[in-house]
Amino acid sequence: MKTLPEKRANFNPKIHISHTGGELSTDAGLILIKELMVKLGFSQLVDQLVTFDDQRHYYRHANFQLLEQVILQLIAGYAADLAAKNLRHDPIFKLLLGQPQLASQPSLSRFWQRFDEQTLTSLQTVNQALLDQVQLRTNQTELVIDLDSTHADTYGNQEQTAFNAHYGTRGYHPLVAFDGQTGHFLKAQLRPGNVYTSTEIKPFLTPLLKHYQHTLPCQEIMVRADSGFATPELYTTCEAYQTHYLVRLKTNRQLAHLAESFIQIGDDQPWSETEIHYHTTTYQAGSWDHSRKIFIKSTRLAGELRFQHEYLVTNFTELGAETAFAAYHQRGKMENYLKEAKTGFYFDKTDSSSFIANHARMILSLLAYNLVSFLKQLLPAAQAGLSVGTLRLWLFKIAGKVVHSGRKIQLKLSYHHVYRNLFYQLLARIQALS
Repeated sequence: MKTLPEKRANFNPKIHISHTGGELSTDAGLILIKELMVKLGFSQLVDQLVTFDDQRHYYRHANFQLLEQVILQLIAGYAADLAAKNLRHDPIFKLLLGQPQLASQPSLSRFWQRFDEQTLTSLQTVNQALLDQVQLRTNQTELVIDLDSTHADTYGNQEQTAFNAHYGTRGYHPLVAFDGQTGHFLKAQLRPGNVYTSTEIKPFLTPLLKHYQHTLPCQEIMVRADSGFATPELYTTCEAYQTHYLVRLKTNRQLAHLAESFIQIGDDQPWSETEIHYHTTTYQAGSWDHSRKIFIKSTRLAGELRFQHEYLVTNFTELGAETAFAAYHQRGKMENYLKEAKTGFYFDKTDSSSFIANHARMILSLLAYNLVSFLKQLLPAAQAGLSVGTLRLWLFKIAGKVVHSGRKIQLKLSYHHVYRNLFYQLLARIQALS
């Protein structure tokens, strides 16, 4: 029998410390996530829609159960598959997954090998189905699609890793899309590290626009993107689906000359005050087949002589320049969403040598992110902006034990849980979902 170590506390030698407390868990608050998953039919969606390249003839854990285990581990804050070694007999995880024991770390490692391109596509279908449910429940009729790319470092010889000059390191260069209003993670695509920002933007964006215009109609759709996506491929894709866009343009000599033509300097120029001017005009770059509407924001800081110019290209017809820039700058929220995905759900973790396996890890992080994002919408307004780190501390990391009796299973939580009122308020809101 394994002997557990016992230590004494220096501040009080009478205190003896050991992990001999019995069948306790520190993750009892994950019951909230499981309740939400059941309301959304998560397990059924995965079982029905997701396909795996599975050649096993005998197994203890179905693929959809392994997938759910990985997602719960991510939400609980366990980034490494190795955590399954200690969680294998955790009473809360066994209860939530309905298993006598969890899959081991070697089982999870083999799980990643059963993903293929069809699996990745079907996981995106699951994510879209979850997003549709939530959107219908909240009667969301407007959608803002924020596009961006990011970097995921690699530290070995992973497939398709490459040096990216912009980030100055080796890794992958994923393409991502968020809902700019809710923060939900719409889509992600893993790409080699050396591709340009806008590479594959048309096949990435087109299915989203098709879906939200036909399968789940939205009254208004807007796409926002920075200058890395300022390509005719993006403009024509949006125009083909009657979708509005606001895309930042990089400055060039022609744009600078156009912006300067609007600047007027008078004898009574208030040089000691900051000036901001907005202008609307048309412009055609050499790679465009026709001219497009652009907005210009010209800013001169107090005490400076020269104006700094910013540019947006758009297909809005009735939007003013000042309003357009205000709407575009809201895109900055996406940096927080992406940071949350990385630091909170390990979206950029690339443990596997296979490109497809790393893509699969990324998509499961996306699903974990969205389940928590959906949960946040049920929180009171004062707590709706909490990070997953705070949610773990307040609501997920609760000491608890499972007690089985003849007629029922009792989940007994710590009597001294500080945020138990919020816990029960959130549980009631989840269970009230239709």
